[in-house]
Amino acid sequence: MSNIILAGVLAAVISYLLGSVSFSILFTKLFDHQKDIRSMGSGNAGATNVLRSVGVKAAVCTFVFDFAKGVLSVFLGKLLFQYLAVPSAVGMVSEFELIQFGAYLSGFFCVMGHIYPLYFGFKGGKGVLTSWAIIALIDWRSFILVIVVFIVVFLISKIVSLSSICAAASYPICTLIFNLGIAYCWKHEVTLFYVILTFVIGSLQAGILIWKHRSNIQRIRQGTEKKITIKKKS
Repeated sequence: MSNIILAGVLAAVISYLLGSVSFSILFTKLFDHQKDIRSMGSGNAGATNVLRSVGVKAAVCTFVFDFAKGVLSVFLGKLLFQYLAVPSAVGMVSEFELIQFGAYLSGFFCVMGHIYPLYFGFKGGKGVLTSWAIIALIDWRSFILVIVVFIVVFLISKIVSLSSICAAASYPICTLIFNLGIAYCWKHEVTLFYVILTFVIGSLQAGILIWKHRSNIQRIRQGTEKKITIKKKS
């Protein structure tokens, strides 16, 4: 049991520190004369604001690296639980459950680091791109459905924030559906406790993402939320 706790603590701490590296802030300073993206445009440290306020190159770099840190955190979580937790839990819980839980836990804390970065005064982005990477690594089926929701809403509205909110809301539902499917088809692999636990983590992650969009929700209701535009740098 002590090794399971150790794996959980290490996964949470390392993933939070990794998530705290805010690439939108770093690349804005690199591409736009040391400016802080949090003082530009919408004030959000995210790829969409970088695209609007700085330009395509900085936005692409932000997108790639924010996505990559989500991928890395999930891999680290899986490895920690595979080599520390699994040998200590033989006969207690399945290997699949433990490793997947490590992925969910690491992903959650990476997103928390992105939103509340230790290195940048706990003022970061909204965690959308990093969350996409985490969802893709944990369950590609949930990722596809979440992306479909995002694309459909965006094509209709042209509003990134609304698309992100709807995609976030769909995530815990997708998680519940697919994990219940696994539990039903392969009862030896997952338990109801695992299904509930992953749904709770997914709901927390989605809830925080939606909460971070509360100012966008207000502007959407008022009809003043900006649609996507691109600023071209000369």
